[in-house]
Amino acid sequence: MKNNKDIGQQEEGNGCMKLRRKILFAIILLVFIPVIVMGSVTYVNFSNAMEKKSSNFYWISLLETDRKLKFALSEISSITNSAITQPAIQQSLKQPDFVLTYDRKQEINNLLINHPMITSFSLYGKDRLLYQYNAPMSFADMRKQVWYGAMESAEGRPVWSGPGENGSESSGNPVLVQARIIKDYYSLEDIGYLVVYVKPDLLDQIFWEANTLKKGDILLVNKQGNIVFDKSGEHIGQRTDFPFLQDHYTQEKDYYIDYYQGEKSLITFLPSHNSDWYLAAITPMNLISSESVSIRNIALILGTISLVSAFFFDHYFVRRLVRSINSAVNGMKRVKQGIFTPISMPLHADDESDSLIDGFNRMSSQISELIGQVQTEQGRKKEAEMQALMAQINPHFIYNSLESINSMAVLAGNKDISKMVVSLGRLLRISISQNQELIPLQMEFEHVRHYLDIQKFRFEDKFSYALKLPDSLKNLRTQKLIVQPIVENALYHAIEQMEEHGVITIEAEETGKDIIIIVKDNGPGFDLVTLTSLWDKEPSNPKKYSDSGVGLKNVHERLKIRFGNPYGIIVCSSPGFGSTICIRIPKIQP
Repeated sequence: MKNNKDIGQQEEGNGCMKLRRKILFAIILLVFIPVIVMGSVTYVNFSNAMEKKSSNFYWISLLETDRKLKFALSEISSITNSAITQPAIQQSLKQPDFVLTYDRKQEINNLLINHPMITSFSLYGKDRLLYQYNAPMSFADMRKQVWYGAMESAEGRPVWSGPGENGSESSGNPVLVQARIIKDYYSLEDIGYLVVYVKPDLLDQIFWEANTLKKGDILLVNKQGNIVFDKSGEHIGQRTDFPFLQDHYTQEKDYYIDYYQGEKSLITFLPSHNSDWYLAAITPMNLISSESVSIRNIALILGTISLVSAFFFDHYFVRRLVRSINSAVNGMKRVKQGIFTPISMPLHADDESDSLIDGFNRMSSQISELIGQVQTEQGRKKEAEMQALMAQINPHFIYNSLESINSMAVLAGNKDISKMVVSLGRLLRISISQNQELIPLQMEFEHVRHYLDIQKFRFEDKFSYALKLPDSLKNLRTQKLIVQPIVENALYHAIEQMEEHGVITIEAEETGKDIIIIVKDNGPGFDLVTLTSLWDKEPSNPKKYSDSGVGLKNVHERLKIRFGNPYGIIVCSSPGFGSTICIRIPKIQP
């Protein structure tokens, strides 16, 4: 009898493994692999689309930047074009021993120093410095400059040399140089040279206005690989080895992916109107790929869930089903041999598989089913009781726990932890305990003060703040939680990005029948486009407001819903001048 049982168990194991493998393989083939393939294809296609979209964005930005650059340089060239044809310069260069009088010098100065970007110039004869204005470079030194050869080859056309290629950036006095040969107006013979020095602000203004993504950069490079200028100002004068600078470079696309400054980046390039220059836009790939990370993560999560589900399905359903089938088959074999041993089933699913076992052991199956149901109900009952007890826990438990932590911190002499716990406790009391929507203005300012005290532990001395609330306004009522989200916005979007010390000022003032609450910061500020983007995307930003759930737009809409159209917030900001946000609320007496 023991041998028959062992044989039955062996047959059950063999049959179980064969059928289970087939079912598991089918699940993986029909569910897991399609999910992974679909997610991978979607991720790759979306990533490629984002690369192309970013490249098109930068190509348009580079095209506009080059147009502005051409206009600015042409403006300088038109001045020198006019100046070198004037008799004051022509006559001075044609007479080698001619001594410039004061009036003649002033006349030359008026021809060239009439543009705010031109700082100085030098006028050379064929072998000597004839006249200079704030640019005392000798003729011999002029011939040693990197742009001298290009000037000789240009045959009178203006030659430009930026701060990163003429060496002025490394000397600490960056300038943009225009050099050209002066020809006789009538015979077109070479009679001298003109070198004009232009402020780098001309380039800085053009590149500052160029549109870039966050952490992106725009470079102006020459064919030798020198960075003539860049928007960030961090890499001027450095050398690069971009492939598109090579003479025989051919590629259908105007962008490619390569490493720049040790970071994998999307590089978009455009030949400049100046044949010796290229414009290049650098975008870190992690910035572009961040847009498609969610798709990749969803594909991985779905693939993992499908794979884990397959194993759970195999473990909790397929194995039991196959075991039931094999147990019934082995039980029939034992019946043929006259052995009526009850078939034991550790799990029950109340499906057709139980009907196979029920013919052999109906009574034991019913009893086991009743016991299982009773245990399940008891477990549910205990779980419901536990949840009911947990639901009775009052928020005062949190306050009491914070008081205990505060006491321990005081006893340990850690004043910082004590101060932070006290601020957190009072912050929670205002946020959780107050059931009314209208609270005293003093309490709203107190809430902001505790919030900033907590943030001071994180940012340390990175910022300071000031709260100004007149005594006459302290007891007036206001909408709950309208100032703290604005302060939080200033902290994360302004102060956190600053390298210098930040200052946040919150003050309230009375204007007629209304109250104006003003929140100021000395951050970098932002333009209208950035404000519109921040306003539209703010509710979906999970990083900054996942806990508070409120922001600029939320506060504005809550005030409009409660008090009507005249009330809400007004945002005033400009790049480089900080931001000021005014909250307008009605004067409500207690």
